Amino acid sequence: MNELDIEKRVFLLAIAKREEGESFDDVLDMLVRTGMFDLKEGKKVLQELKDEKYIVGENLSMTGVIEADKAEKEFKQ
Repeated sequence: MNELDIEKRVFLLAIAKREEGESFDDVLDMLVRTGMFDLKEGKKVLQELKDEKYIVGENLSMTGVIEADKAEKEFKQ
């Protein structure tokens, strides 16, 4: 599996850490406000994560959880 780019890893981590009741749109809005990317780019990244099966339904897939955990460990170093 290819190494995910930083935007996708941050997005997966943000989804993994979202509060109960927060939607993907809430996470997207938060990342846009931090300057991670603009809304159009953020929507594209979100769709790519869904297409690549890191997100299934309204949750992370097992692969998405693993990648989010790896990102968290990497960012804590």
